[in-house]
Amino acid sequence: MEAILKHIENLYNTIHPHAWDRIQKIPQSGGDRIYFRISQGEQSWIATYNLNIKENQTFIYFANYFYEKGMPVPKILAVNESCNTYLQEDVGAVSLLDVLEKEGKTEFVFLLFQKSLTALAKLQIEGAKGLDYSKCLTSKYFGKHSILTDLLYYKYYFLDTLQYPYDKQALIDEFEILSDQLAVSHFDNFMFRDFQSRNIMVQNGEVYFIDFQGGMQGGLPYDVASLLWQAKAGLSNEWKEKLLDHYITELQKLLPSPLEAATFKKQYNGFVLLRLLQVLGAYGFRGLFERKAHFLTSIPLGLENLKSFLQTYALDKDTPVFASILKWMVSDEVIERFTPPTAGANTPLEITINSFSYKKGIPSDSSENGGGFVFDMRGILNPGRVEEYKKQSGLDKPVQDFLEQRTKMNSFLNSVWDLIDITVEDYLKRGFTSLHINFGCTGGQHRSVFAAEQTARHLRNKYKIKVLLAHTNKENWVK
Repeated sequence: MEAILKHIENLYNTIHPHAWDRIQKIPQSGGDRIYFRISQGEQSWIATYNLNIKENQTFIYFANYFYEKGMPVPKILAVNESCNTYLQEDVGAVSLLDVLEKEGKTEFVFLLFQKSLTALAKLQIEGAKGLDYSKCLTSKYFGKHSILTDLLYYKYYFLDTLQYPYDKQALIDEFEILSDQLAVSHFDNFMFRDFQSRNIMVQNGEVYFIDFQGGMQGGLPYDVASLLWQAKAGLSNEWKEKLLDHYITELQKLLPSPLEAATFKKQYNGFVLLRLLQVLGAYGFRGLFERKAHFLTSIPLGLENLKSFLQTYALDKDTPVFASILKWMVSDEVIERFTPPTAGANTPLEITINSFSYKKGIPSDSSENGGGFVFDMRGILNPGRVEEYKKQSGLDKPVQDFLEQRTKMNSFLNSVWDLIDITVEDYLKRGFTSLHINFGCTGGQHRSVFAAEQTARHLRNKYKIKVLLAHTNKENWVK
């Protein structure tokens, strides 16, 4: 991480004469890109470090091209010589999804969705005129091959993990049929590819687009399907219908020839299904294979979303195998498989989480059964050895940034949670009353405190369980 920060510092020095006040790592999502927010006085910038040079080049080209055309995208400010680091305008830390989750389905939020779709239509048609699609990251054209790739992505990374018996060759044949049906759409415009409310930032009531490096030449319905059917957003059918009509109205203003709304909506439904399946493939890959907690918890939402769609949409009769698979896949049996148990008002289980100092010893467990977990945090680089952090603790933001950005703390905790989640779920089912989880380090002030805090948050969010959190060596912290 030190080397990455040096890359960023060298590039930052080319655009600003003063040292930054603060640099903070931004949580990663699905990709391998590492983002930082740099602050200096009232100004801020976003720095990106990514070893996928082709991906960087694609994003930078798209961003520069769209920005010059007046589209709502961040301005690229500097790129280093090796193109593994770049700085861009900061368009805020609040996404459209954040606004939706905070305010609910209000008139203001609806207007933000309308603004997003208006800007999308303009980007897809006006913004993409003259765009060089040879700069695309993967395929430069979203046609039959790309559609089939998305279907197979869903098959290998999600469907096949369910171990459901089906005729594999028959399903491949039906995927060919589905690909042919969807490929009759016109693929003449820019397709964002991952147009969802997480990738729409809101600042001063305006919307800005980020993470469009996966874009290519494609069909118009795919992006609007991606936004309106995002599982996490949970838009009502009424909102979906009104927003789709708004988008079609905006397209009519921009397209050179009239758009047949009924035909467009039929194509749109096909792309909704494709997008929902592609998303499940992504959840499977990032969650079931890479074990990223956010994607694992998203699987039930994705399945419920697909279930809702299939209640009003029926597959053609020439894909019976796929239809039967989907019917089974959205059954309660499968959804419950991915839905973690949660505590209720009468749940007896109580989890105690302690941070402690090995100099003082492991905290005792006075519960009837004893047992539990003890994790040694001393294999993680100690921020307490850095002068500026000695008198701080794992409760302080600078120490938290150090542990997240300069150590393997996040990987360590993901492994810890994989272990303790098994026990928590079993204890919930069996009616156990107590579980102790202890995190120890040298002074019980930095690493163990951070780990205990993060684990308490993880368990409360995932299982809605009662957690008693204690930092047992607090009275001896260096102050």
